[in-house]
Amino acid sequence: MSPVGVIAVDPREPFRRAARDVVSATPGFAWLAEAASAEEALEAAVQLRPGLVLVEADMPGIDGRETSRLLAEALPDTVVVLASADGVPDLETLTPSALRALWEHHGPD
Repeated sequence: MSPVGVIAVDPREPFRRAARDVVSATPGFAWLAEAASAEEALEAAVQLRPGLVLVEADMPGIDGRETSRLLAEALPDTVVVLASADGVPDLETLTPSALRALWEHHGPD
């Protein structure tokens, strides 16, 4: 079985570096790319087709919640994990369409 390709999305380089180090050291996963913005993430994800995208919730510009929704719509077979260095992301702030996109693509079978 081939390793799961991973992209990390965070405006902070230290987080992206840490994510790269952890993913690179974890059997069954392969580091594909990193992105500092939603735009970079979408471009990389469409090109590289990762199995997993790690997204920081609190990003300037297009935030992590909207980035997650856009990724889930563009790549329905990719698992998108929304996280926050500042604690648990407030899922109540997700728009109904973002929740629906995430649920449809990653909810229970």
